Amino acid sequence: MDIKQIQELIKFVSRSGVNEVAIEQQDFKITIKTNQTPTVVHATVPVAAPVPPAAALAAAPQAVPATAETKSAAPSAAEDTSKYITIKSPMIGTFYRSSSPEKPSFVNVGDEVSAGKVICIIEAMKLFNEIESEVSGKIVKVLVDNASPVEYDQPLFLVEPI
Repeated sequence: MDIKQIQELIKFVSRSGVNEVAIEQQDFKITIKTNQTPTVVHATVPVAAPVPPAAALAAAPQAVPATAETKSAAPSAAEDTSKYITIKSPMIGTFYRSSSPEKPSFVNVGDEVSAGKVICIIEAMKLFNEIESEVSGKIVKVLVDNASPVEYDQPLFLVEPI
């Protein structure tokens, strides 16, 4: 089994939701285990001291009527993102924008990409998987910070198609 087949197997396991896969051949054995138990995060929220009603009314901000400018800005922002293509993570792992810390990023905002161009690396189980663009266009936004964990199907980039 070569490295490409192992990478494909890892992709399959991460997509399928299977917890464990074991393959044994003549002189080769591989077991891929995933830990898909949900992580529980506990957070405490500070509680504000109660405010007397008269002071609350005085401190409340006055409502500002919406102008034509503010009304038109919100719908246009929603329309702008609808024309972009989202490149999503094909696996669970750690997102890297470059092949090493001292090397430049594969792509930056404003760069044009074509189908098949490497746009990032996702490390999964000590394997560094080059992620290639499936679309041609211009990178509009990078949605993930470098060296951040990513989930399967998490948006990574917004691309404006050419």
